[in-house]
Amino acid sequence: MSRVDPIKRENLDPEMQAIMNAGDEIMGFTSNDALIMAYKPDLLKAMLGLVQSVYQPGTIPLDLKKLVAVMTSSAAGCQYCEAHTQYGAIKEGIAAEKLAAIWEYATSPLFDDAERAALDVARAAAFTPNETTDQQFSELKRFYSSEQIVEIVGVIAMFGFLNRWNSTMSTDLEQTPKAAVKASGL
Repeated sequence: MSRVDPIKRENLDPEMQAIMNAGDEIMGFTSNDALIMAYKPDLLKAMLGLVQSVYQPGTIPLDLKKLVAVMTSSAAGCQYCEAHTQYGAIKEGIAAEKLAAIWEYATSPLFDDAERAALDVARAAAFTPNETTDQQFSELKRFYSSEQIVEIVGVIAMFGFLNRWNSTMSTDLEQTPKAAVKASGL
């Protein structure tokens, strides 16, 4: 049970309703973490801006961003964000088999070397304290430009915040991602 009750949507002012609508377009449902953040409208606005910036088209394919998000949340141990990122990956068309093998990325034939380098950094960065190494970044630089690395780390950092937020708040998982993840067998 969430440690702070989400605000009921009908109690939000028109500006916050519009923000929730934008979130619904991104996620496909109203997220409880956004309804909790709505107690501090500037925080919610900033988070929506960050999400839009991180997931806007860039030089990194969206499916890789989704895999990095899954790994970051899984390694951080945030079950809420892990379900959300798995749901987003499923919506993006990433096979459930690949998502199920996320922790075998280093040896699974489902992942290529470029994905392995990104997932290795995502896994290490999700731990506290951060376990990323210069060697991991050297490997990352074999496949990605500086701009692309910034995009990858942007995904990791955004989920660093969301993982910490939702684990601390013990945010209740919504039915949409819960059902989608369950139906995929994850």
